[in-house]
Amino acid sequence: MFRPFFSVLAFLLLAATVHSYSDPGPCAGACWAHDPTVIQRASDGKYFRFNTGTGIEIATSNSLAGPWTLQGFVLPNGSSIDNPGRNDPWAPDVHLVGSEYFLYYAVSTFGSQVSAIGLATSSTMDPETWTDKGSIGVTSKKGQAYNASMSTKLRLLMVMEAESYLVDPNLIAVGSDYYLNFGSFWGDIYQVKLNSAATKASSSASYNIEYDSAGTRPCEGSYMYFYDDYYYLLWSHGICCGYDK
Repeated sequence: MFRPFFSVLAFLLLAATVHSYSDPGPCAGACWAHDPTVIQRASDGKYFRFNTGTGIEIATSNSLAGPWTLQGFVLPNGSSIDNPGRNDPWAPDVHLVGSEYFLYYAVSTFGSQVSAIGLATSSTMDPETWTDKGSIGVTSKKGQAYNASMSTKLRLLMVMEAESYLVDPNLIAVGSDYYLNFGSFWGDIYQVKLNSAATKASSSASYNIEYDSAGTRPCEGSYMYFYDDYYYLLWSHGICCGYDK
């Protein structure tokens, strides 16, 4: 759930080795956002921002600098997933998959190990056009090493017994295949392969792709992308919201 704008170290290294960018400019309108994800609609070039907030807030703008305007919610009535946190889904991640927009989200309650990842789809991303598909089969419960994953027998590094917290889903396409990165704290970041439609987990195996063995391991909010023959995994490292207490 806690997803700062990347690790400072990772950002500086990336900026120094790839390109040199100017500082971020000002933002106008409804700019505050927790766990934001932004995408540009192919049909008209309009930007859509989704973020944690009630049923996942939708804001739009003709420019990344704004002005941003709140338009409504993806799931105004909450998620169909049977979870105590269903009315306050977290950490959306949106992508164009084929001709539809897919928005992955997390449901849980703060500090709970009982979590799940859901999916909503829309052809336009406008409010009242989203269809909740419910759980994609990635869930977690007390005693698992990751946030929102299936019960598995095979995991990279064989991290078999630990607790989990939060979810933070992130989709990555690898050729014609789809993978979902997720997790935070304890076992940190995991990855699971999805089916060809990117709607369900296709395997009972998830893999630990990032792990910090020191301290409280506050690694979460992963984001992966492909550039110049390499896949880059970014994540945040830190504690928010009084959780350290």
